[in-house]
Parts: sequence; C-alpha cells; structure tokens
Amino acid sequence: MSFADLNLAPDSIAWTGSWIATGIGLGMWVWSWVGEKNPIQKLRLRDCGVVLLFSGILARIVVQDRPMMAVDWAMVFLGPLFIAAALWRLARTASAAGTEPL
Repeated sequence: MSFADLNLAPDSIAWTGSWIATGIGLGMWVWSWVGEKNPIQKLRLRDCGVVLLFSGILARIVVQDRPMMAVDWAMVFLGPLFIAAALWRLARTASAAGTEPL
C-alpha cells in the first residue's frame, strides 16, 4: 500500500477520529461501571467518557453527507448540554482526584 492509496481527505480523517473518540469514550464509560472501585474515579471516568462519546457523535453529524434529521438536530442541541455538565463535574472533582497517590 502506497501513500497515494490512503484517503487523507479532511472529512474522512474527521470521520475516523470521531469513531476512535467514540470507542475510547464508550470504553471509559464501561470501565467506570465494571472495573473502577474508587467513587470519584468512577465519576471522572464516566464524565470523560460522556465528553468523548458526544464529541464523536457531534463530529460525525458535522461531516455527514445526508441532510440532518430530527435525531441529528436533537443531538446538536442536547449534546453540548451533556458535554458542559460533564466538564463542570470534572472541574468540581479535579481537586479531590488529585489528592490520591497513583
């Protein structure tokens, strides 16, 4: 495979990156339920997962080829609210998470 065979269009890079972010976010969210015991770390993993998940979904909505449907519009309006709430909780728990040794 040569360099010319790669599809390096900006929309395909954004599409691939959004799926990677969605996968990592879903993995963090699942790990917070099954693997983490510390309650603060659980909350932080869930919040990081929510931010990555919704960011990936919103990126895919932006680069899609078809016209936006009702579900897309709902995600455009509700996604940033969930992202803002998760970032606010991450900021609130930042000092509590930093007190625990690694």
